[in-house]
Amino acid sequence: MSKQGSRFLKFVIASVLILFPLLAHSQDENPPPSAPYTEEMLLFQEIPSVFSASKYEQKVTEAPSSVSIVTADEIKKYGYRTLADILNSIRGFYTTYDRNYHYLGIRGFSRPGDYNTRILLLVNGHRINDNIYDSASIGTEFILDVDLIERIEVIRGPSSSLYGSNAFFGVINVITKEGRDMKGMEMSGEAGSLDTYKGRLSYGNRFQNGLEMLISGSYYGSKGDDQLYYKEFDNPSTNYGIAEDCDNDKYYSFFGRLLFLDFTLEGGFVDRDKTIPTASWGTVFNDPDTQTIDKKAYLDLKYEHSFTDIVDVMARVSYNYYYYYGEYVFDYADSGDPSYIVTNKDSAEGRWWGGELQFTKRLLEKHKIISGVEYRDNFQQDQKNYDEEVYLDDERSSDLWALYIQDEFEILNNLILNAGVRHDHYSTFGGSTNPRLALIYSPLEKTTFKFLYGQAFRAPTAYELYYYDGEISSKANPDLDPETIETYELVYEQYIGNNLRGTIGGFFYKAKDLITLTTDPADDLLVFENIDEVEAKGLEFELENKWDSGLQCRISYTFQETEDKTTGEILSNSPKHLAKLNIIVPLLKEKIFGGIEEQYMSERKSVYGTDVDGFFITNLTLFSQNIFKNLEASASIYNLFDEKYEDPGSEEHTQYSIEQDGLAYRFKLTYMF
Repeated sequence: MSKQGSRFLKFVIASVLILFPLLAHSQDENPPPSAPYTEEMLLFQEIPSVFSASKYEQKVTEAPSSVSIVTADEIKKYGYRTLADILNSIRGFYTTYDRNYHYLGIRGFSRPGDYNTRILLLVNGHRINDNIYDSASIGTEFILDVDLIERIEVIRGPSSSLYGSNAFFGVINVITKEGRDMKGMEMSGEAGSLDTYKGRLSYGNRFQNGLEMLISGSYYGSKGDDQLYYKEFDNPSTNYGIAEDCDNDKYYSFFGRLLFLDFTLEGGFVDRDKTIPTASWGTVFNDPDTQTIDKKAYLDLKYEHSFTDIVDVMARVSYNYYYYYGEYVFDYADSGDPSYIVTNKDSAEGRWWGGELQFTKRLLEKHKIISGVEYRDNFQQDQKNYDEEVYLDDERSSDLWALYIQDEFEILNNLILNAGVRHDHYSTFGGSTNPRLALIYSPLEKTTFKFLYGQAFRAPTAYELYYYDGEISSKANPDLDPETIETYELVYEQYIGNNLRGTIGGFFYKAKDLITLTTDPADDLLVFENIDEVEAKGLEFELENKWDSGLQCRISYTFQETEDKTTGEILSNSPKHLAKLNIIVPLLKEKIFGGIEEQYMSERKSVYGTDVDGFFITNLTLFSQNIFKNLEASASIYNLFDEKYEDPGSEEHTQYSIEQDGLAYRFKLTYMF
């Protein structure tokens, strides 16, 4: 048996040994009616609800997609530090880190360096993807402190029928806490390995006049690994492959939310600075001046009102800002000449405002219709690149409008047809119309089958359309068309008793006109073209259980095979197998909990065609509450067994794979005033 097969077998055996007695316990346990139930437990037992699948509240069994939910309680007890950590724990998801940004993979698709453009990221329904790269930031550059998250809703499958571009493989909606969840001041501090420190100060409350507010500010700093070794640079002129003090990461962020009557005003800001140790894009190795700066901000005003027995109305307007700045240190000397060091400066700045008007109406008792109109004005989409010369100074603007409608039709008491369509019109390329259909059948009270079909698109970004460097090595292509995807899914969901839930899902999709960076043989310049086609199939399995005692466990396995139809080969950075095990164990009732997380990923191909080994990671967190009044404490160990593993690099890296962090730790204290 291969090394990776052995690791996976060990994962399966360990999972069965752990879960078998737990599942047996769940069937034998019969708590008395007077046992205390938290609101979250009641929600789970009554079948949890989800908002993001249809833009209104519905049971997950009635949602036209396969849904995962992560709660604030899980975030604390598993010791998650970033949104990337959280998403990496979810069935079928995986992340890649190139020591600068985190990239998200779903259903076997994660092209190295694709900037997370094929997933739509929301905060309280507000779009977070920027208007230059359309990127969804999930690492330390994410706009929200994870301590402020109440729950995360993950909607799998194409959702352009409601959300438009980027909802290609799915939608992630991060729902924040409210002022009532804090009821005063909250202070948090943490320290960890690699000289990592973070502090947060928050205040939240709900007042007698109905006003509710939450404000919070955070600061984070990490020196990172002070000595990173890359064998590709192992020679005397490049410090024998050791990058020293080139892994620094810091940010500060702010978030505020006000609710009064039918109005909600919220906004966020993040400023993140990251040093790059990998010498990407051919920069000078072991130079700490190569770095990127990312800033994001938004302000969103929303009005919601239910006109009883008439219609529910939602209207929102928002202003958004994005700024990226990179300093890349190059040696422009010819071979054999003395060094000629030049700092190239690359930047992008975007501003946009948008509005949405939405109506929800129940008709003839069996129809629930949602319809809406959306407009976005990208009035600034600027890109620059220069050093001793100006290579790019491009100023653009664009706009789009969209109309959508969806009908949830209750054909029978146990049979629902959900059908929707949306048309988007872009000033850059024209229109795109995308439908979604779902037939949801529940032959028994706790048994549900979902037959799902959907189409989605991704609009070409300003970066893909207009970025060039004066035709030194690349050129623009303003004639790009949108990418498209067509997906078929079958989902089986089964509840057993009040606590146990199982999910089995199969999917098949075809993605066409994928935008790919290629070389034009006419002039040997790099250019983005619509040339690639991908086909994938997969099977997902998940079993989840929660007990009144606080014991929780979740196990999932995903098989996926994603093929490049042009070459007939498996895509790079596409693991065939993903397996995950999560357990929360109450060590002292309602006071001390242990969070155990096991993750297995099979081997992946790099962009250079070489194999990157699979790995098996263990994370452990000890979390306490109520031992001392108003104090929470946790201690976490990540990569407990110091597994040596790597993620595939991108085309801009000399390295075909990039080593990840070994054993790391974090201590955290949170005090509520």
